[in-house]
Amino acid sequence: MTSEQTPVPEETAGPRPQRLIYAAALAALEGLALVVGGVWMLVAGLTGDSDNRQTGVTGGITVIVLALLPLLAARGLLARRSWSRGPAVITQILALPVAYNLLQADRVAIPAGIVLAVVAVTALVLLVSAETTRALGIRGPGNAGGAQK
Repeated sequence: MTSEQTPVPEETAGPRPQRLIYAAALAALEGLALVVGGVWMLVAGLTGDSDNRQTGVTGGITVIVLALLPLLAARGLLARRSWSRGPAVITQILALPVAYNLLQADRVAIPAGIVLAVVAVTALVLLVSAETTRALGIRGPGNAGGAQK
């Protein structure tokens, strides 16, 4: 049986919760920001001097590939796939040290660090909320076997 044929659990039936939509939007926003940053690095590497060409191209391609994680997670969240919460949480956890480094950088990067930190913490709160967990059909510890209270 494929995932498209798998019946939707009762607790995930109905309209998508707002928290799930907001979490997916934030993950997609981060993914799009990574794509833009990766393309910028790639173009800068290709048009720059020959000393930095390999670094720019490699870095740009790496960032674009890394953008797939939050973009796929956002798509999975909107489709209510329980697997999607893991990559979305990992993305937010990885964003926090990046935000910290931006806050420690020069004055131009500080606003970006603040925005990234706020987005990552907000997304984490949305992803671990009970409403999101129920909407994704994730059972807590002790309920893994489907035991009912």
